[in-house]
Order: sequence, then C-alpha cells, then structure tokens
Amino acid sequence: MEQSNLSRMLLEAYRALEVETQRALADRGIGDLRSSYAWTLLLIDRSGTRLSDLSRRAGVSRQATMQAVDDLVTLGCVRRIPDEVDGRAKLVRLTARGLRHRAEARRALAAVEGRSKRLLGDRRYDALRTALEDLIAPEE
Repeated sequence: MEQSNLSRMLLEAYRALEVETQRALADRGIGDLRSSYAWTLLLIDRSGTRLSDLSRRAGVSRQATMQAVDDLVTLGCVRRIPDEVDGRAKLVRLTARGLRHRAEARRALAAVEGRSKRLLGDRRYDALRTALEDLIAPEE
C-alpha cells in the first residue's frame, strides 16, 4: 500500500494535531484532560445538557458519550443532576472545575487552530477546511 494515500495522510495529520492539543492542554495546567474530553466540555450548556443531546452534538455513540461523561465525573469536571423537565432523564452540568477546564481548553484548542492557520496561510487553511467539509458530508 502506498505510504502517502489520502486516508493515511489524514490519520497522520489528526495524530499530529492530537499531540499538539495535548501539549497545549498540559501547558495550561490541564494535562489530565484528554483532547476529546476538552471538546466534550465545550459542548455542554451552562444550564446542563442531556446525554442524548451531548452524544448528538459530538457525533458519537451514546455509549462513547457515557464513558466520556463518567471519566469527566471522575476528574471532577462535570456532575449528573436530575432533569427538572423530565424526571427520568439526567443532565450533565459543569462543575466549577469543569468551567475552569473548559475555559483553558477553549484557549488551548484555539491556539492549535491558530498555529495551523498561520502555518498554512489563510487561503490554504480555508481551502483545507472546505475540502474536509466536502469529504465529511459529500453531496448526494
């Protein structure tokens, strides 16, 4: 198999961005937070978010979302509370620590994005984003 095929290159680019994101999180004192959990924190509303909504926003399975939330509970970043509208449901709500981690995660992710944009330049960066959007959701 050819080393430079598109799938392989996309995977390597993803891995490089993940490493850079982990470093940026660690530099901001939240090295215990995986980059996927940083993204999860950004998807939680201040008033709380149902697990099903969080799963839909993240574009992952409910089971994967539940695991991420369990880990974020262990880290002290979120807690589960009863949903006042539907007593059977639970909301995921950020704790004070979660709010601080989310703010730092937002800064870390923006720094990685900014570095990528500077590296590529505006035109190439925008072209890459457009191409990736086309690959993710091709027209039918």
